[in-house]
Amino acid sequence: MPDSAAAGGLDAFIAGLPKAELHVHHVGSASPRIVAELAARHRDSAVPTDPEALADYFSFRDFAHFIQVYLSVVDLIRDAEDVRLLTFEVARDMARQNVRYAELTVTPYSSTRRGIPDREFMAAIEDARKAAEAELGVTLRWCFDIPGEAGLVSAEETARMAVDLRPDGLVSFGLGGPEIGVPRPQFKPYFDRARAAGLHSVPHAGETTGPETVWDALRELGAERIGHGTSAAGDPRLLEHLAEHRIPLEVCPTSNIATRAVATLDEHPIRQMIEAGVLVTVNSDDPPMFGTDLNTEYAVAARLLELDHRGVAALAKNAVEASFLETPGKARIAAEIDAYTAAW
Repeated sequence: MPDSAAAGGLDAFIAGLPKAELHVHHVGSASPRIVAELAARHRDSAVPTDPEALADYFSFRDFAHFIQVYLSVVDLIRDAEDVRLLTFEVARDMARQNVRYAELTVTPYSSTRRGIPDREFMAAIEDARKAAEAELGVTLRWCFDIPGEAGLVSAEETARMAVDLRPDGLVSFGLGGPEIGVPRPQFKPYFDRARAAGLHSVPHAGETTGPETVWDALRELGAERIGHGTSAAGDPRLLEHLAEHRIPLEVCPTSNIATRAVATLDEHPIRQMIEAGVLVTVNSDDPPMFGTDLNTEYAVAARLLELDHRGVAALAKNAVEASFLETPGKARIAAEIDAYTAAW
């Protein structure tokens, strides 16, 4: 393990490192300042208007409580102006961490069911995406996510919006929310439709349930990446399959502790995944809600994996490789990572 001085140097390296992020949620990335501002605009919400009080509000008893709190924040996004503000501010926070590219998981159904017209929602995220690239140098792409807790109605609507109203930034189709009581196979027709339209399949699986959920995501939903996949470590055959077929895992260490999916960081299976040859990417999931950011997640991974700065850079290049960015964009960010590392 690095000593404190070396760790401090590594933190500085991570802060300046060009990065890509593949598993980060749109509403879940709302900073305390933005959440408080939205709560002040919508006084009927239970969400605190004091940014400092949000730290207590974002303390989760378990995964079900996390979903409850998350949905209360979703309820603060009530018009296209809220959507645009949130999206651009998320990109601003990413730019501060030298994130060059991010695939933001967006759950349009959660907003359209609350009355935001679907086309206005699309226009708002697209306007923010273009502004983020022009003004902040952050390239955003979208994953449209089915909120599993809302059932097949939400799956139908999410597939409709993804296929029929497809915004320019949309690259993938996902499935989030609770896994317990929400089996993956029932969503197969919607993933089939999205994949036929050229979208990539990136469902959450194996976070709060066992390896069989990951198998279901692979077999039934055609998963090309797995969101979390924490329990995959319990199935050597599954790890072998993921490694052999180069199917990446989107690992979010602090999130897994916050939602009690993993008991402690020292018990996190990220090392086991990498030692099995799996392509692992590091991500922040819902960063302000979990009191983290992408830089912190890289520092956590560096400690757990005993990485020096070159090892951290290799981890950053994993995310570039696993992304759905076009080849020239991948090459550009990878070259930037290499140049930064060589100059360190």
